[in-house]
Amino acid sequence: MTQANGSMMLIHSNFGNAKSFRLIPVTTACPYVEVLFDPETGTLVPVLNVIKQAYHMLPKLDDNGDVMRMKLGSRDNGKDYKEERRLVETFTEFYVAEENSIEEFIKYFAINHHSFDWKSFMPATEQAYKPIITM
Repeated sequence: MTQANGSMMLIHSNFGNAKSFRLIPVTTACPYVEVLFDPETGTLVPVLNVIKQAYHMLPKLDDNGDVMRMKLGSRDNGKDYKEERRLVETFTEFYVAEENSIEEFIKYFAINHHSFDWKSFMPATEQAYKPIITM
């Protein structure tokens, strides 16, 4: 059995248009292709190096490889092109939403967790409402 702890490094990145971080593998013992962080929801998304087959809706292509457009208007989902359901190979991913679990994951896998300020990307938590009682 190989050691996976300390097999990744935290780096600055983007998630959509937002500043974020991700973890990238630095050893072949790492069980993940990459780990993404969604700063809007505060969710860590580890992507395992295990490939699975899953159905996805993909744009339908014509004989030239161009996307086939709808003849009139758009579909209920707002897309103006045809889609078809295809079985594709994808990496297995899962979601870590609890901050304590995210911290444990990062401490276990990231070699630079002491020097990288990943907590600055966590969404602000709402303060609990504390009523003021006056007499």
